[in-house]
Amino acid sequence: MKTLIPYILLLLSGASLTLAFAPFGLWPLVIPALALAVRQVSKLNTRPFLAGWLFGLGWFGAGISWVHVSIDQFGGLPLIASVGIMLLLCGYLALFPALAFKITARFFSVNLWPLALPFFWVLSEWLRSWLLTGFPWLSLGYSQINSPLAGWAPIIGETGITALLVMAASALVCSSRTRGLVAGSLVTLAIYVSGYIALQHVWVSPKATYDVGMVQGNIPQSLRWVPEQDKPTMDKYLTLTQGLWQSDLIIWPEAAVPKLEPLAQDYLTLVNEQAFNHNSALITGIVNYNWESQEAWNNLIVLGKRIPEAQTPTYQYFHNNRYAKHHLLPVGEFVPFENWLRPLAPLFDLPMSSFARGDFQQTNLTANGINLAPAICFEIAFPRQVGANINSNTDMLITVSNDAWFGHSHGPAQHLEIARMRALEFGRPVLRATNNGITAFIDHKGEIIARLPQFEAGSISAPVTATKGATPYHRVGDIAVWLLVSLLLCFALVLQKRMRANAVAK
Repeated sequence: MKTLIPYILLLLSGASLTLAFAPFGLWPLVIPALALAVRQVSKLNTRPFLAGWLFGLGWFGAGISWVHVSIDQFGGLPLIASVGIMLLLCGYLALFPALAFKITARFFSVNLWPLALPFFWVLSEWLRSWLLTGFPWLSLGYSQINSPLAGWAPIIGETGITALLVMAASALVCSSRTRGLVAGSLVTLAIYVSGYIALQHVWVSPKATYDVGMVQGNIPQSLRWVPEQDKPTMDKYLTLTQGLWQSDLIIWPEAAVPKLEPLAQDYLTLVNEQAFNHNSALITGIVNYNWESQEAWNNLIVLGKRIPEAQTPTYQYFHNNRYAKHHLLPVGEFVPFENWLRPLAPLFDLPMSSFARGDFQQTNLTANGINLAPAICFEIAFPRQVGANINSNTDMLITVSNDAWFGHSHGPAQHLEIARMRALEFGRPVLRATNNGITAFIDHKGEIIARLPQFEAGSISAPVTATKGATPYHRVGDIAVWLLVSLLLCFALVLQKRMRANAVAK
């Protein structure tokens, strides 16, 4: 039993990280939990890959347990199969921290891990963000959105914060003797203090303030694609919007209109005219389908006024003031090897699970003169894509989602936390409209201005101030992060060479 304790501690240290993220928000837990993992990996120096994998299994097994809700409730699989798929997913994601620990342990002595591990950790997280379309969820930096380290987000982004956390945790446990512990504590204190100082700096400046309204329909997932529910759903959204027509901009969530766009022309024309007559604009999610090419797109479209001076409504089918989702969710929006997988289980044949991909970089939506960089659902977790769609004229970010797939789990709260980080990184307010929560207004500092209760139908409005200018992270992206971790790695290589030379001399 005693020999199993290090492995159990690795699983527990990984699982405990869940408490650092939303909705729990215990951000100080990250460094001690990560330090415990680093300590255990270093002690199991003959099995660093296994040790790192067990840590990752605990990290993702607890942290993304919300994925099982969608598989279990909507996948049509028996419990043993849904649990098996979750284990497979978590086991795959655990490979990335295992890789970082394995490479670091293979080439560097333990006392140099604080300098070397951040590089390989960032490398493994980069791989996780694009391999097999990418799943960068639960990256460590997101946990710090309410901590002093958030001040680093506009400078080196969430990935840079992750690197700082890894460096600090390693420094606390990998340095030898008491002097090393003191040095590690000073490093940790320094990054938090400097983060707090950076948090006081204003990187962007305000532009105009707009009244924005958002609607949360709270349509059960089981009813969203039932044809008989199309009209009740569309009527519900119009009813909830009646008190918002005085707003400059109104937002409905992802696929709020359940009919295909070519089949919803009468309804869209009605909403378009109402928005225009109230001197407003309305953005809604909708699925567009081209009968000739047999392609479907997960779209955002603008209705009503494109600019305040417009004299006539501008909406017509397939007009260019729209956005097509680029980063599609595997299984949910496209099925790899679909000819083989679709017949196996309902999980691989969900409604609306065969979309065409929009371009990586698209023109901002323009609604009543407001320029918005869009992201649909999962896309908000990809900072490189979000940043590529922000230009000098972008006023705000808009992200729409349907998190009804994940029930009463902590997934939607983590999703909101990710959106808050994007606001802080790029210095732009974020408008987040969802089907059943969490619908929220986020300012350019990542703070929530107002929000609707989860699992309730309702509408909300708030004044939102657009911003101009660019944060350092927006200007250079992850270049600063790579420079930081590469510099640390170079120091580690130099020190490692000296240590080997001294050992030979003796």
